[in-house]
Amino acid sequence: MDTILSLIPPSLLVLSFAVAAVAGLIKGMVGFALPMILISGLGSFLSPEVALAGLILPALISNTVQALQHGVGAALASLKRFRVFLGAGLICLLLSSQLVRVLPVPVLLAMIGGPVALFCIMQLAGWRPHLKNGQNRLAELGIGSVAGFIGGMSGVWGPPMVAYLTAIETEKREQIRVQGVAYGLGALSLTGAHTVSGVLNAQTVWFSAALVVPSMLGMWIGMKVHDRIDQAAFRKITLWVLLIAALNLLRRAFLG
Repeated sequence: MDTILSLIPPSLLVLSFAVAAVAGLIKGMVGFALPMILISGLGSFLSPEVALAGLILPALISNTVQALQHGVGAALASLKRFRVFLGAGLICLLLSSQLVRVLPVPVLLAMIGGPVALFCIMQLAGWRPHLKNGQNRLAELGIGSVAGFIGGMSGVWGPPMVAYLTAIETEKREQIRVQGVAYGLGALSLTGAHTVSGVLNAQTVWFSAALVVPSMLGMWIGMKVHDRIDQAAFRKITLWVLLIAALNLLRRAFLG
């Protein structure tokens, strides 16, 4: 605890726990958005590097749970089906993760806030991409690369994947499972990459570990109430919250 408090004041630590609990709650209900909420929320009052480090272990553990909820066999089948997307994303994630220590803080904030804000605006406007011929290897290569590049620097690689899975009309249960597999592999890669980059170090790893508890508690509650809420309405609320947080990051990037 002393190690964490030397990094983050008690008041901000409590606020970080609250953000993690909300992120877990929403992930439990809709299957994604934990990294987006964590990086947007934590990034509003912590440095980008500390915020990025904080989300790594909660993302790794929550996505492992999500990926395996239908069994190991189903997870492996999804891994095989989307191997091109996942492979391209993995390579670009490992490459771009090393840019975190090089880019100026305002640039990093803009690269985090921009994609999240764009995704939210498109979804709130009702845009739903559609690929009439279904799964497309070339599209997977391109979109997977973009997702990985963004994810390596921000910890957020979900929006491009959600858009692609929606475009090919992936069945609901498989979509949730594929997201878990993809995000789990991405989180594992992110953990290794940012151990090398220095973002996840002897100080920040304890902060990230501490956020696992509130995030998993929130996810457990979210899964319990999953069938008792209006998913469409809640998703809109989630997108508005994310949009506000992302716009705040852009404000910090351009206005200081």
